[in-house]
Amino acid sequence: MSEKIKILRNVSSIINHNNLIIIILSLCFAVLQGCATTAKNSDQDLDPIDPHEKINRASYNFTDRVDRLVFEPVVNVYIDYVPNAAQRSIGNFYDNLSYPNVVLNSFLQGKVKQGAEDTLRFFVNSTVGLFGLFDMAAHMGLQKHDEDFGQTLGVWGVDTGSYLFIPFLGPSSGRDVTNIPVGLFTNVLFYAGLAIGTSVAAPLTILGAIDKRARLSGPMRIRDEAALDPYLFVREASLQQREFLIHDGKLPLDLYYDPFQDNPFENDSGKVKIKTE
Repeated sequence: MSEKIKILRNVSSIINHNNLIIIILSLCFAVLQGCATTAKNSDQDLDPIDPHEKINRASYNFTDRVDRLVFEPVVNVYIDYVPNAAQRSIGNFYDNLSYPNVVLNSFLQGKVKQGAEDTLRFFVNSTVGLFGLFDMAAHMGLQKHDEDFGQTLGVWGVDTGSYLFIPFLGPSSGRDVTNIPVGLFTNVLFYAGLAIGTSVAAPLTILGAIDKRARLSGPMRIRDEAALDPYLFVREASLQQREFLIHDGKLPLDLYYDPFQDNPFENDSGKVKIKTE
């Protein structure tokens, strides 16, 4: 079970790219998804969790082709020639830039103590850790958390909504897509771009995308080797991982009531179950 959860965590992290242009494109795609006709939704053959599967698959296939043709060769060079220690520091740097989103949503979910620790973690790594290059907060016992606005809405009881695959950003949902603008405006890189201009922010954004893709190389190989249908593998993994994150790893027992159903988070009405404690 722990190995499966680890794989799900890695696969679902594809949601968190920080490229501004890609975010704008994803918002446009989300609007188009929402404008799908009600006639299609009334088709009994459609999966209630993924009623726009045809569009989502096209988006997935397009993203996968671009990734294999453009990103993968660049990332392979990055992995082969950049020392592991430098890769860790680069990853820490970008994680720290986006960490205010974690701080905000910890407080919004009512996790006051965790929010205070997350605030301290961000402050320590931004100063002593040299802008986040070194995770000094971890040595102080300040645990790293993973919170976002989609999780916050889930904790508040908002339904998952339809599954979405957003070009270049990856799996999401009608609820989780709301984290895109929130994640943008809580990312330090966004304000750095406004302050110092695109001449510096653009290369940093590109490097961040390369680093994120490099960290996904292992999970993507697992997907390619283990999945008969990679699209379904990514979809189910992301839905289950989101449920895991919303409940902080303490999943309700009724989610395991029927381990053989196609989607253990789907109830009799065809909606994804979101339970709050």
